[in-house]
Amino acid sequence: MVDYHAANNQSSAGGVQTYMEQENDWDRDLLLDPAWEKQQRKTFTAWCNSHLRKAGTQIENIEEDFRDGLKLMLLLEVISGERLPKPERGKMRVHKINNVNKALDFIASKGVKLVSIGAEETSAKEGLLLWCQRKTAPYKNVNVQNFHISWKDGLAFNALIHRHRPDLIDYDSLRKDDPVTNLNNAFEVAEKHLDIPKMLDAEDIVNTARPDEKAIMTYVSSFYHAFSGAQKAETAANRICKVLAVNQENEQMMEDYEKLASDLLEWIRRTIPWLENRTQEKTVNDMQAKQEDFRDYRCVHKPPKVQEKCQLEISFNTLQTKLRLSNRPAFMPSEGRLVSDINGAWHTLEGAEKGYEEWILSEIRRLERLEHLAEKFHQKAAIHESWTDGKEAMLTQKDYETSTLSEVKALLRKHEAFESDLAAHQDRVEQIAAIAQELNELDYYDSASVNARCQKICDQWDVLGALTQSRKESLERTEKQLESIDELYLEYAKRAAPFNNWMEGAMEDLQDMFIVHNIEEIQGLITAHEQFKSTLTEANKEREAIQSIQAEVQKIAQSNGIKLSGANPYTTITPESIDSKWEKAMAMVPLRDNALQDELNKQNSNDTLRATFATQANTVGAYIQEKMEEIGRISIEMNGTLEDQLTNLKEYQKSIMSYMPEINKLEGYHQLIQEALIFDNQYTSYTMEHLRVGWEQLLTTIARTINEVENQILTRDAKGISQEQLYEYRASFNHFDKKRSGQMVSDDFRALLISTGNSLGDGEFARIMGIVDPNGTGAVTFQAFIDFMSTETTDTDTADQVIASFKILAADKNYITAEELRRELPPDQAEYCIARMAPYTGPDAVPGALDYMSFSTALYGESDL
Repeated sequence: MVDYHAANNQSSAGGVQTYMEQENDWDRDLLLDPAWEKQQRKTFTAWCNSHLRKAGTQIENIEEDFRDGLKLMLLLEVISGERLPKPERGKMRVHKINNVNKALDFIASKGVKLVSIGAEETSAKEGLLLWCQRKTAPYKNVNVQNFHISWKDGLAFNALIHRHRPDLIDYDSLRKDDPVTNLNNAFEVAEKHLDIPKMLDAEDIVNTARPDEKAIMTYVSSFYHAFSGAQKAETAANRICKVLAVNQENEQMMEDYEKLASDLLEWIRRTIPWLENRTQEKTVNDMQAKQEDFRDYRCVHKPPKVQEKCQLEISFNTLQTKLRLSNRPAFMPSEGRLVSDINGAWHTLEGAEKGYEEWILSEIRRLERLEHLAEKFHQKAAIHESWTDGKEAMLTQKDYETSTLSEVKALLRKHEAFESDLAAHQDRVEQIAAIAQELNELDYYDSASVNARCQKICDQWDVLGALTQSRKESLERTEKQLESIDELYLEYAKRAAPFNNWMEGAMEDLQDMFIVHNIEEIQGLITAHEQFKSTLTEANKEREAIQSIQAEVQKIAQSNGIKLSGANPYTTITPESIDSKWEKAMAMVPLRDNALQDELNKQNSNDTLRATFATQANTVGAYIQEKMEEIGRISIEMNGTLEDQLTNLKEYQKSIMSYMPEINKLEGYHQLIQEALIFDNQYTSYTMEHLRVGWEQLLTTIARTINEVENQILTRDAKGISQEQLYEYRASFNHFDKKRSGQMVSDDFRALLISTGNSLGDGEFARIMGIVDPNGTGAVTFQAFIDFMSTETTDTDTADQVIASFKILAADKNYITAEELRRELPPDQAEYCIARMAPYTGPDAVPGALDYMSFSTALYGESDL
């Protein structure tokens, strides 16, 4: 076998000359060989007919059938796809010559030379040979080096077919030593399945020492044209698959966003009514149970929703970036599911949260106050009811009717002492009524029983007043009969009554319930108690003076031989009762001391809790503020590749998340604060709510920054932007971002565009602002800037390109069929198109025709699916 390319590369001039002489000898022998001439005629006739049959005709004898120029002109029209000048239909020789000249002129107008072999033909030959070598390279026993001997065994023809249509050829079953079978197999398959007419017989090739080069080239070129169309269709199908894959991925992201947004909004919709429920409870314990439920909501149920909200915003931004990069219209979520709608609902939720927490604390305070007042009411009422016990019977007795004058006088004075005692109890009755009124105003749940008891006390008080006045009048009627009175008894009674009231008041104060919220309040109670204790010495002197009066009575009676009845006629207050109450009061003093000290210890403990919480809160607050400022600087001054930036940001995010135990520790302190009913903290300006919001904002900010870098990577890879370009964009943006806020106003953005070489008029700048700031906020972010720059400087798929690809698959028709889609595209994408394409209604429509044009424009938002 002669290697044509090897011969061309011979360094020896003699070798080249020898080879060329051999080639010339072969050509000369062929020109003298009648068989070669017959083969040439046969091949070219078959080639001509492969084109003429498209016009419904053919030739039999190439010399005769082209003589009048008519079929020659028709052949050129089929090959070129253009109309030639109108042929002359006359039978005269001049008409035939004119037609042939028209054909030759057309050929010359296309730059085709009809003589010799020029550089263009040589180049075309080498290009065809290279194509054959590339396509057959993987096949055994095939080594295409020329267009004659390399094709004799027929394997090269079969390899070309198998490379493009493996379903038509069982290449492994072919044998190199059976060239006739191989050639016939290839020629028959080509004619039957590839619409390539048979131009040569197997014997024409096998029985020739060196097959004709031009005949083989002609035959091979038919394979090239047949398969180049298939390659074009494959390229078109690949483009369509790529576009559809992007569209399907975007649609899935849209569905995921809609579902996540719907679920989050539904959770917010269900949660807000719970937070807005202001159903009051009857006791502090019931209200504290609500507080525990709220704490469980904040610490368990809400955090996952915070993450969902953050992920929702990230997914939305990523989707919009992908849509911009693929030249698709922006995604517009369903009504009510925009990011701004979700943010608005979230804001409403947090407002409801704040109101609910404030209401719970307010209710706990109110119920605590109510329970304290109710207990105080019942304590005072019990003391009063104990005092009034038996008083009605005493006031209604008729003892004065059988008493002596002295006894009556004694009864009158005794009654005066009782009136003094009654007046002293007036304040207690008024206090009881005032407390009942306050309980009513504060909507105490058991106001009915309080009112009933208070009414009973007031009614009884009125009866006692009436009875007192009635008995006084009765005694005064007999006062003239009373002549003597024991002044000592009277003095005793007058001094004993107020002292007895003082002791009762002191005992009541010593037993009084108290509620305080800070050290200052308990210290005030302790100071008041110490002041009370300082009066005990004087009180004891008064007690001893009263007891000395009784002793003096006994002394006078004994010295004058007076027999006493045993009881002071003017008072029921005995020395024994005074001593008994005094002892009880003195026993209550240390108990009160202990209670006040316990409360002081509790308030000191609460103050320690305040300080502990404040220390942690101030640390956490400073940390959040520092990290917020730090992430602001990082987002502006990021260095290194985008991948390095992304890695660093994720490590930074990980380091921030490692601070979560400090947040949880603070939550624990906050829980202790709430359980201790501590409502103020002078050691810090931070509240748990403030810090929770700050922490959530910090996590959201770092997540958004990571998402921005991911979108920049997506933009870079999709648009082919180099790392150097991104550095240049970032440096330019930072230069004009004077506030280092990550965004800039329109005037600074105009200066930035001018610095990148854009010459801007007002109209053009307004157009650009409409792209980078579609919502009219007046600010441009870095992401919007690089999206704009990448869109302006790179190419993307367009609706026209997709239409052109479908037109190739449809064989230049204005419609495509389901069968063609299933043949050319993968199954899932073929069915995707079939399900969405509208029926084609043009005048050339056939049953089942689909409109690929409207489908393609809809992919890019230029029409509706």
